[in-house]
Amino acid sequence: MFWLHHTFHLKSGFYRSGFGRMSNTRYSLDSIEDTYVHLTNVAIQKTAPDYDPEKGCKWSLIQLRMYLLAKHGPEAVETLFKAMDDIFIKSLQSVQKIMINDKHCFELYGYDILIDETLKPWLLEINASPSLTASNQQDYDLKFKLLHDVLTIIDMEGKLTGKEKRIGGFDLMWSDGPVHCDDLCMEG
Repeated sequence: MFWLHHTFHLKSGFYRSGFGRMSNTRYSLDSIEDTYVHLTNVAIQKTAPDYDPEKGCKWSLIQLRMYLLAKHGPEAVETLFKAMDDIFIKSLQSVQKIMINDKHCFELYGYDILIDETLKPWLLEINASPSLTASNQQDYDLKFKLLHDVLTIIDMEGKLTGKEKRIGGFDLMWSDGPVHCDDLCMEG
């Protein structure tokens, strides 16, 4: 999942079109030594004998959400996504005082979150400057649009008012305080 933080205005947004990554092999505790079962990193997964580079072990965030809705129902999935929003906000709050405060700076972060069998999200890591290398056409399209939307938010042409809550695939989540979903839903 991608998160953009504009350091000067203390504004942050979540990118709606992220992806979920799965392991290439079905999970089992019976094969604890099998790295293909336990790690979703592409550098490891692509060496599996049955790896399909076109599939890439990724689902769009929409595909993941639809699967989870079918399996667990809307209430559980809404709770999961709210908990992930909470992770995004709290992680940025925890480093807010040491972030560079310059109107010419921004950061793009990639969040790795593990979702357990009870739909509890666990923050694994946050990648500053996440890899934008594409592994297939769907991945390329997502990252191309992501970069386009990042450049729109940077607003080098001065076209934005600064009051936007939704730009391209980004939803404003923090603007000197939390921006609530109700505010976004009314706008867009």
